[in-house]
Amino acid sequence: MTSRGWWAEQPEGHRAAGAAEGAPRADRGAGSLTLGAEEEYLLVDPVSRRLRPDAEKVVAEAAAELGGRVTRELTRYQVEVRTEPHRDLADFADDIASLRRAVARAAARHGLALVSSGTPVLARPAPTAFSDGERYTRSVAEFGALDDEQSVCACHVHIGVPDPDLALGVSNHLRAHLPVLVALAANSPFWDGRDTGYAGWRTMTWARWPAAGPPPYLASRAHFEDLVAQLAATGAVMDRSGLYWDIRPSHHVPTLEFRAADAASSAADTVLLAALVRASVATALADIEAGKAPLRPSDELLRAAYWRAARDGLAGSGVDVRTGRLAPATALVERFLDGLRPDVLRRDDMAAIRAGWARLRAHGNGAHRQRAAYRVRRGLTDVVDHLIGEASGPGGPLPGGP
Repeated sequence: MTSRGWWAEQPEGHRAAGAAEGAPRADRGAGSLTLGAEEEYLLVDPVSRRLRPDAEKVVAEAAAELGGRVTRELTRYQVEVRTEPHRDLADFADDIASLRRAVARAAARHGLALVSSGTPVLARPAPTAFSDGERYTRSVAEFGALDDEQSVCACHVHIGVPDPDLALGVSNHLRAHLPVLVALAANSPFWDGRDTGYAGWRTMTWARWPAAGPPPYLASRAHFEDLVAQLAATGAVMDRSGLYWDIRPSHHVPTLEFRAADAASSAADTVLLAALVRASVATALADIEAGKAPLRPSDELLRAAYWRAARDGLAGSGVDVRTGRLAPATALVERFLDGLRPDVLRRDDMAAIRAGWARLRAHGNGAHRQRAAYRVRRGLTDVVDHLIGEASGPGGPLPGGP
């Protein structure tokens, strides 16, 4: 993400209000928090439904309309888009929908289709087609076969928290809730032409990287800086942008970046995720102001909770990080939602969250809907067709909409 899209174009007054020192005030709740997202998509042939390495053509085509808000990714099968920062959730929803439609139109002009899934459904071409560029070349040289499996796609939500100390405090408060969000956003049950047995296989592939997954508890800004320097010295990260923790302070814009979610099959799912993340950040800021300590599950328990969330999604059980015991995944989501503080949340965020959660309870998350598409005729091509339809279509009513 370029700084122009986030820092230079922040809404007027955001920097001055957000950069104040000290604990957050009550008026710095969700209403003053900007949000935006990066989404990664896959390009497929609409006939064979297999990946096509034509991202450069599609990016060039879409850039005529979107400018620098569309770009390449590590592989030539992927396209990334970046929203503007927004305070109003409806504006964010419109931005996501228009970005998806613009890229889908550009893809169609090259005989391609767009899908938004954490992983490709059918077998990937071999060898992997990597994008050109010094950084990508260096990554492949440094990390070898780890990069071969990175034709996976995520949705990264950015929330404007310019104060770095506050951002780390929010990270400490959110890390225990990450497994619930992993389960809710799971949208990658298929990989290389088979059902993996997981709802979120992308989470498992990312877990192989040396600096990925849930962030550690960070005692201070100095602790964070020392840890990043140590990771860089070992070669585990090439630089700060290679820190792949699922919550991290952005290295170049004044946001806290949430990275745990699979790419959402529909725009509606992306909007629900963004509303949930902003509500979680607003709640964490209020808890910090009130002196409330964060939950601190052990690294081992959090890792186990991640595994279970990736395996079961919303369809089975998850780990209650307070007790270490299993509980229904939907019950864990309900408790997470009950923990959000309505006194600091925007009304449109709460309406979106209630409507979006009701929709997921009725129709399932992305992983459930992919498997439902497969069960009709037991065909993986049907899953790809389902994803093509959801990627740039309405995907059901947007949360909070009619």
